[in-house]
Parts: sequence; structure tokens; C-alpha cells
Amino acid sequence: MNCDEFVDLVTAFLDGALPPQEDARFIEHLTLCEGCETYLSQFRQTIATLGELPTESISAGARSELLAAFKDWQRG
Repeated sequence: MNCDEFVDLVTAFLDGALPPQEDARFIEHLTLCEGCETYLSQFRQTIATLGELPTESISAGARSELLAAFKDWQRG
């Protein structure tokens, strides 16, 4: 696995959605690549920080735009 593949699979890894073989490849890369270890740590910190924000802190319009963007991104 290279770093680009690693980045593409981060959310699936954190969701526990990778097939066992892919999960093993992900973890193996993680043990060998300090840069990806840092990336995963930053990703986890971002999730934790954003999870602390109150739902009301985002406008209804911005929320709709974000949901639409992620919906379109998942299709791609």
C-alpha cells in the first residue's frame, strides 16, 4: 500500500469497514510510515474536535451545503 491508498482508506478504516485483508495492509503501512501515522493521528484529533461542536453552531444553509457535498462525494 502506498500513502495515496492509505489516505483514501482512512475513513473506512476508522469506521471498521475495511475487509480483513485490506485492514491488514492498512495497519502494515501504518507501522512502516511515520507520515501516515501522523496523518491518522491528525484525522482522529479533527474528528474528536469537531464532535465537540454544538449542532446549532452551523447555519441551516451551511449544513445543507455540507450534506449535499458529502453525498455527491460518496457517489464519486
